[in-house]
Amino acid sequence: MSKFSQHNINKHTYKARTVWTLSFLCFLGVALIADFMWASSSSTSSPLYFSIASNWALEKSGIVIISNFDSSTTDHQGEKVAVKDKKDQVPQRSLSATFADLPAPDLEWQQMPSAPVPRLDGASIQIENIFYVFSGYASLDHVHSHVDVYDFTSNRWVDRFDTPKEMANSHLGVATDGRYIYVVSGQYGPQCRGPTAHSFILDTVTRKWSSMPPLPSPRYAPATQLWRGRLHVMGGSKENRHTPGLEHWSIAVKDGKVLEKEWRTEIPIPRGGPHRACIVIHDRLFVIGGQEGDFMAKPGSPIFKCSRRHEVVYGDVYMLDDEMKWKELPPMPKPDSHIESSWVIVNNSIIITGGTTEKHPVTKRMMLTGEVFRFRLDTLTWSVIGKLPFRVKTTLTGFWDGWLYFTSGQRDRGPDNPQPKKVIGELWRTKLHL
Repeated sequence: MSKFSQHNINKHTYKARTVWTLSFLCFLGVALIADFMWASSSSTSSPLYFSIASNWALEKSGIVIISNFDSSTTDHQGEKVAVKDKKDQVPQRSLSATFADLPAPDLEWQQMPSAPVPRLDGASIQIENIFYVFSGYASLDHVHSHVDVYDFTSNRWVDRFDTPKEMANSHLGVATDGRYIYVVSGQYGPQCRGPTAHSFILDTVTRKWSSMPPLPSPRYAPATQLWRGRLHVMGGSKENRHTPGLEHWSIAVKDGKVLEKEWRTEIPIPRGGPHRACIVIHDRLFVIGGQEGDFMAKPGSPIFKCSRRHEVVYGDVYMLDDEMKWKELPPMPKPDSHIESSWVIVNNSIIITGGTTEKHPVTKRMMLTGEVFRFRLDTLTWSVIGKLPFRVKTTLTGFWDGWLYFTSGQRDRGPDNPQPKKVIGELWRTKLHL
């Protein structure tokens, strides 16, 4: 046999082996893909943490599965952070239902006229049918310095006016006596700048501002409320924006006037930190939820760029009454923070919308909540009475003529991802039946 003939035989043999090998690999690949698709489809009946269909846990006390996030996540105020490598992505694992949405009935939400600007970490006060929405972030690099006004009767945004130049732009402490709004401390400027001690009073009739004695120390998102003729300010974060404050101060006020020159020291709050609801009803003062720790300015950053720090979100509930001693009440159904203006009082109950819960245990990312919570004041018990159109934190909540309203905040990345993304100005309402 010639070398040429032998070469052709070898060549044909090599091609045949190559074709056979490629065919086998293709068959193996198809089989693996089919097996994976079958396994994926058969697992959809499990209580998945991120169920695209509903995303609401079936059992509060059950075990759920948390799936991978996408290759990019969202940092503070929606800043994107890329995942560098596949090994950095989150593996599937079992988690407590603490991190899942709680089962709740559906509510029929109507979208109303959006606020003139999107805002995060703003504040709100309702006086009868008028809803005052204060300042807040537009983005990490821009903050608002004005008040938008909504009329619940006509369902229109009806006015806008500026805040004092020295007043904080976010994380305010606010309270009202029905005409005057007291605005205490908060963060001045964008990114993660520290708090200011400056405090002000707004006359909602004349729209004039006046100053009041500054806090003894600046505070970031302190719990603030009027009680027994005194303006009470407690907790919050200290000057570095992260360390929880336990201090509790009060000062006498009446008809928009401050009756004392200095703040008085009161009994410290049992647990410090910012982003809590503070409510007075039936001559009792309640402080609900919150967290310990928060983002801090990056050391040496000329713009005070935000830097992640360890945070602990909790659902603790404390109350002050005639004895002037803090009493611990049943906690919220799940830890909840960023709810300082997210509450209303309806039919002897406290209603709270949205917020944030404990960080994801692996990625350490912020997790938003989408529940509507109810705390009955007659039985001191909690329940979940509905869910929002989406998960969202720092909602600004009002109630008028049977309608529950919320506006603004930072919403989730979608029904299958509770991490924060877009800062919104949307306004929604639902008819509330308790």
